[in-house]
Amino acid sequence: MEAVVVVTGRAVPLDRTDVDTDQIIPSDWLKRVERTGFGAGLFSEWRDDRDFVLNSPEFVGATILVAGHNFGTGSSREHAVWALMDYGFQAVVSSRFADIFRNNCTKQGLLPVQVSEELDRALLDAVERDPTLEITIDVARGTIEAPAVGLAGTFPLDEFTRERLLNGWDDIGLSLRWADDITSFERRRPAFLPSA
Repeated sequence: MEAVVVVTGRAVPLDRTDVDTDQIIPSDWLKRVERTGFGAGLFSEWRDDRDFVLNSPEFVGATILVAGHNFGTGSSREHAVWALMDYGFQAVVSSRFADIFRNNCTKQGLLPVQVSEELDRALLDAVERDPTLEITIDVARGTIEAPAVGLAGTFPLDEFTRERLLNGWDDIGLSLRWADDITSFERRRPAFLPSA
């Protein structure tokens, strides 16, 4: 995965609460065997409504999704993260994330930014008023800012997750950090033991 250091861009205001993974990517999209192409299915049932926010031309190209409270609930579905990323989102902001969804995000390189309910509401309102508003999220500092409207806050990340994102380490990348040690260990293994 690519390193996530700073995410700067425009945002889409998804002013809905309790958005579950089936709403993010409906189950009929789960038959695909590859990890690409899921962006077309992102919120596909809601996108049937012409007035749905992702159908608005003013939000095309936005890289941050500002969502309402309690985002990513429901079943563990990596496809939800793949759909958000394939669509072009690099970060999702909410005042609460489901634990499994947050974990899936950090393992794939999608930044979950959990802020206070007050800041979440203020960002939603600010982006709705001005679709050109730029937001900057700094992973190392754990900050989110929209300087043009005077909004700023922090978000929690444990040090392991922060390091993982800053270095672009997915699960395989974490293992590969020890490649020399693994090779050395394998060379010392007795010949009678099974090998790969």
